[in-house]
Amino acid sequence: MKIFLTIVAMLAAVLAHAEKRPNILFVLVDDQRFDSLGCAGHPVLQTPNIDRLAANGVRFENMFVTTSICMASRACIFTGLTETGHGYTGGGKPATPVIEADVDTSFPTLLRQAGYRTGFFGKQHVGFKEGKGAMDRMFDVQEKIGRKPYFKQQPDGSERHEAELIGDRSVEFLAAQPKDQPFCLYMSFNISHAEDGDKRPGIGHFPWPKVVDGMYEDIDPAPPRLGDPKYFEALPGFMQESMNRDRWYWRWDTPEKYAINMRAYMRMLTGMDRVVGRVLEKLDEQGLADNTVVIYTADNGYYMGDRGLAGKWSHFDQSLRVPLIIYDPRLPKGQRNRVAAPPVLNIDLPASMLELAGLEVPEKYQGRSLLPVFNGKTPADWRTDHFHEHHMNNAGIPKWRGVRNERYSYARYYEEDYEFLHDLEADPDQQKNFAADPEYKQVLESLRARCVEFTAEYTRPEIAAFKKAAGSAPEKTKKRRNKRK
Repeated sequence: MKIFLTIVAMLAAVLAHAEKRPNILFVLVDDQRFDSLGCAGHPVLQTPNIDRLAANGVRFENMFVTTSICMASRACIFTGLTETGHGYTGGGKPATPVIEADVDTSFPTLLRQAGYRTGFFGKQHVGFKEGKGAMDRMFDVQEKIGRKPYFKQQPDGSERHEAELIGDRSVEFLAAQPKDQPFCLYMSFNISHAEDGDKRPGIGHFPWPKVVDGMYEDIDPAPPRLGDPKYFEALPGFMQESMNRDRWYWRWDTPEKYAINMRAYMRMLTGMDRVVGRVLEKLDEQGLADNTVVIYTADNGYYMGDRGLAGKWSHFDQSLRVPLIIYDPRLPKGQRNRVAAPPVLNIDLPASMLELAGLEVPEKYQGRSLLPVFNGKTPADWRTDHFHEHHMNNAGIPKWRGVRNERYSYARYYEEDYEFLHDLEADPDQQKNFAADPEYKQVLESLRARCVEFTAEYTRPEIAAFKKAAGSAPEKTKKRRNKRK
């Protein structure tokens, strides 16, 4: 009898441990492409806290956003849907907001309903049909902390950087965390978005937290790897005249300005890394670290002078590829410090967080959980291609849809009726356009058809009906000319 009771007690302990749901710390950074981390091979940039997460977790080297712009990308993460799926593009008038039904199935709402304490601090930047009520439904505690300006005056007259305020609120959230309740904390940084209204090089355009003053001052930043004028000259006229080129003049057009702004940009990222380090320390102090999964990623990539461009928005890898690191303290030591190669998407993140919590993933989600890839067991049916798009109604940003697979990258800028086809095996820098090459005719036709299939698959009747009722059917963007002031 005694042996039986011991076995029962052991089984109960095992079950109790298995039922202990992990906490989730989700860190989203602005305007950071895949190679802008020390752990990703950057020769200068110091990101020790993020690097430590990678050394004890998994770094995904082929992480892509489905739409490369802050607003739509962040809506994709909330909803688990593509831009076509959730309908929110941001910008332009009228703009279609995220509808209530998609807030109902957002990952924060579902986690909160399942007993998680949810918190959000930082850049919100998504339009919801129900306004602030959507954020109130998703999060127990939330505070929108934006830039414009980055430095916020405090009651005592001092100034504090928005990234530091995000850290302050996050630490307060953890200090108040009940011991018997799991949490999901969403840190949503404005770093490293430029202060577009202030074009003064350095701290005017890329304001960094003061704690990193002076860093990188002795560094002579390497020029853009794809900075040769030939890359810009190979682009079609509509891309040469786009906002990507306007902002190149703001940031990178002279060696002096490039060096000043790159040092400032790196200071922003290092300052953000230190804020994340503060929060990781608080997790340890509160006894929460051993059961907290940390997910680190960015909302879109970033041109830093490559191809003679700035910003994001378009189809090249510098725009679409972002960092992704997942650290789970429960991961066996033999599986840590890995680099995962399979392609993953920002729309996979909500499904992944729900699976971490042991919750069912809504059928409407257009991504899938990447936890099998994280655990080194990539399913046989894992995606071999993926869809990308950009539909913001801005005259300076060309609209497009496209498909990328292991070998080819295809994009159609539909208002210009212009196609790109890149052979990533023959031309990994996407310098050449093979769309008009007869040898690639079958490949081109196949990817065209696949793009149509993806569009049909991701289009939802309820969103189309909502747009029609709102009178927000897409209109052809008016042509524009560069504004290089």
